[in-house]
Order: sequence, then structure tokens, then C-alpha cells
Amino acid sequence: MSRRSRVRLSPADMLRTGGAGLRTRPARVFLSALGIAIGIAAMVSVVGISSSGRADLDAQISRLGTNLLTVGPGDALLGGKAELPPEATAMVRRTDGVRQATSTARVDDVSVYRHDRIPKGESGGITVHAADLELLTVLKARLAAGTWLNPATARYPVVVLGQASAARLGITRVGDGVQVLIGGVHHTVIAILAPVELAPEIDTAALVGGPSARRLFGHEGHPTTVYVRADEERIDLVRSLLAPTANPRSPGEVQVSRPSDALAAKKLAEQAFTGLLLGLGAVALVVGGVGVANTMVISVLERRGEIGLRRALGANRGQIRGQFLVEAVLLSVLGGVAGAVLGSLVTAGYATSQGWQTVVPATAVAGGVAVTVAIGTIAGLWPAVRAARLAPTEALAAP
Repeated sequence: MSRRSRVRLSPADMLRTGGAGLRTRPARVFLSALGIAIGIAAMVSVVGISSSGRADLDAQISRLGTNLLTVGPGDALLGGKAELPPEATAMVRRTDGVRQATSTARVDDVSVYRHDRIPKGESGGITVHAADLELLTVLKARLAAGTWLNPATARYPVVVLGQASAARLGITRVGDGVQVLIGGVHHTVIAILAPVELAPEIDTAALVGGPSARRLFGHEGHPTTVYVRADEERIDLVRSLLAPTANPRSPGEVQVSRPSDALAAKKLAEQAFTGLLLGLGAVALVVGGVGVANTMVISVLERRGEIGLRRALGANRGQIRGQFLVEAVLLSVLGGVAGAVLGSLVTAGYATSQGWQTVVPATAVAGGVAVTVAIGTIAGLWPAVRAARLAPTEALAAP
């Protein structure tokens, strides 16, 4: 048999040799792999949690729609707060491109209390609004309990509470016997709203019917906010028409906004924050790579006798270099796979706690493992070259 055939090692032999080197030092291997695992877990969980959050936000935007516009009074030309005319909602409904329009009107100087023994100054910041009957449909809001206002109930002292308002008043159920005091008049709570994502001001409101507000509190009917659903393809045109339509005499005193823009801004902010966290995860990964390099350097120093014996038996420098390089890559891959699994579990746990769909991009997992291979190669290259350069006589003479 020739010398060349005696020293040939297949890739499988190289893997077995590298794996055997790791099995002889389990504690050190575990600690080194842990550094890589923490870095990969941080990166995978950050990407996974961010992707899950964005998927939930995209689903939320899709459900709520991006065609909602709000019209409200701005600052008056001579100072103070402007008012929308009482007929603003009706005029907006007739605007070309508007599908639906509804409004709420704040009832000033009227407070809400759980009962008449609550001190006057402890109203809980709950505002009273006269609501149009179409409000629930236009906002795509949902009821947590009870029944929404209708033409009959809107004439009587009944109230629909926003989610935060009900919590502040300590009300968890609706129906007969459940009442609150509004402007000195007892109102029966007929419904509690679920959180309204596109109109958070509704969450802290107590909504009464327009006819009831006019009869009990002398409400004049100036809308505070007009909610508009526009055609998607004409939303920019509708937005430009709303101010002069809602208040033809003073269009400059009208504010028009798009609530879904806030959700889009939130998405961009989350993406920026994700980039910061990925940077921190990369730092942890680099630290793990330094740990792998340190482990391999110590391994070369400890195993000089083994290296000399293998060289004496016919192993060439390339095989010695390959053995230690394989060890470093296997060590990094072990940490990378463990980190990818850990990061996926963290993502699943957090997404479940938030009620989100769990989304772990395959590219994040595959990319994480690929990064560990690169780190293992870089971290093990110098120790492998150093081991290959040891002369057999020098290595065998080492203590």
C-alpha cells in the first residue's frame, strides 16, 4: 500500500475525528457553544418577535382598513378652539368618494360618576360624547358586551362605555340595574366597547344618543370628530376636499388626519428598534466567536502530543488543519442550532402571550446557522493553521 493511500481521509472520517475531539472536553464545549447559542437565540428571537408583531399589525391594518379619515376642529383664526358647524357630517356624506360618514360630539361640562357619593373632582377623566348610530360600523368597532344604540334607545338615558371608561368605573357587566351618573342623571349601561384601535379617544368616552344629549344637556350638535370612510383609490382626493366641505366658511380651521398613518409609523419605529436589537445580538455572537477561538487555541496547546503522534503516523499538515477546523465549525454549528431552537421557542412563547400568530422567518433560522458556520471557520482558522505548523518532533517532545 502506498504512503498516499495510507494517509487519505474521507470527509466522513474528518467529521468523526473532529467530533471525537469535542467529546473529550464536554464541559468546555458546552460553555463555548453556549456563547454562540446566546447570540443566535438573541438574533432569531428578535427577528421572530418583530416579524410576529408586524404580521399582527398588518392583519390589524387590513381588518381596520386604511381608508378611514377623521375631521375635527382646529385652532380658530383669532385664537381659541374652532367649531365644526352642526351640518358638517351631512355635508361630508355628500362628498364625492365618501362611502360612509359619522360623528361624535363632545358634551361639555358634563361628568360621569359611578354613583352620587363620588367626590365631584374624581370623574376619572371620562368624557361624554353624543354618538351617531353609524359610529360602530364606520369605525369597525366591536362590542365586548351588550347592544349598540338604536333609534329607540338613543332617545333615552342609556350609555355605551368605552373599554377604559368601563374599567375606571369598575363596570364589568351591562343591563338592568347597572347605571352610572351622567350630568346628575342616572343612565343605564347598555353596552361596553372592545378597544377601538383607530379611534383610541372612544376608549375613554361615555357615548349617549344625540336626541338624549340634546334633551337632557342642551347639546347644540356641533360635531367634535367626523369619521369618514373613503374609496381607497380616491382617498387623497377626498382628503383634500374634507376641510372646505366640513366648514366652507373657514376651511383653515379644520384638521384632517388619517389614523392608519399612526399604525404605519408604529411599524417603522418597530423596524428601527429591531435593527438596534439585532446589533446587540451580533455583538453577543462575536463574543461567542471569540470564545470558540479561545477554546480551539487551548485545545491545540493541550493536544500537541496527539498532533505529533498523528504526524509521525503519516498525517499531513492539511489533515491536521482540517481536523481542527472541523472541530471549530462543529462547535459553532452545535451552538447555532441550539440558539436557533431557543430563539424560536422564545418567539413562540412571547407571541402566544400577546395573542399573536407565531412567525419565525426561515431566512432568520437558516441565516443564523450560516453565520455560525462562518464564525466557526474564522474562529478555528488560526488555531488550525498553528496546529498544522507543529513539527512532529516538537509536538512529541511537548509535555
